[in-house]
Amino acid sequence: MFMQIFQGKVRDPAAVKATLDRWERDLAPGARGWIGGTHGVTDDGMLIAAVRFESKDAARRNSERPEQEEWWREMEGHFDGEVTFHDCEDVTILLGGGSDDAGFVQVIQGRVKNLERAHALAEQSNEFLPKYRPDVIGGMIAIDEAGFVTETIAFTSEKAAREAEKKELPPDVSRLVEEEMSLFDDVKYLDLHRPWFASHH
Repeated sequence: MFMQIFQGKVRDPAAVKATLDRWERDLAPGARGWIGGTHGVTDDGMLIAAVRFESKDAARRNSERPEQEEWWREMEGHFDGEVTFHDCEDVTILLGGGSDDAGFVQVIQGRVKNLERAHALAEQSNEFLPKYRPDVIGGMIAIDEAGFVTETIAFTSEKAAREAEKKELPPDVSRLVEEEMSLFDDVKYLDLHRPWFASHH
């Protein structure tokens, strides 16, 4: 799987959603290899769009379509300042990847210090999450060539996520979570209170 993430400050979240919805309606049918997307705007106006393709080639083919270029010109007009892109060939799926039923998505971004260890810990997360964090219904960890990580975690609801955060985890699981966080520098948390999803039907 290949993931392309683009983000930046936007002026009008409702207009952004309308433009992204139009992509799904008009352009998605012709986008071969497109799987889906997770989108949302933070309270301070930062749009995060994490778009999934079957491969890097599929994403490139989509970018080269004339209708995609035209759509992007419209999309670009919503941003207030620069847009950042992360192309990620290194994608790890947690618990099947998530669900379009999620009521809350938290995006965690940072730079990874030890890629191999991060992969090993992500695999272990798949084992403990269902048992200790039933509020988590899936997630994805995407890493670009520069080691910049974007993790999208889907929760049943924000209320369930906040309540679960307060519960104490068994010591071995707690150590695992602490080590996982210690592998990242410059960590930022971006909360998407009203996420929306697109997927290939």
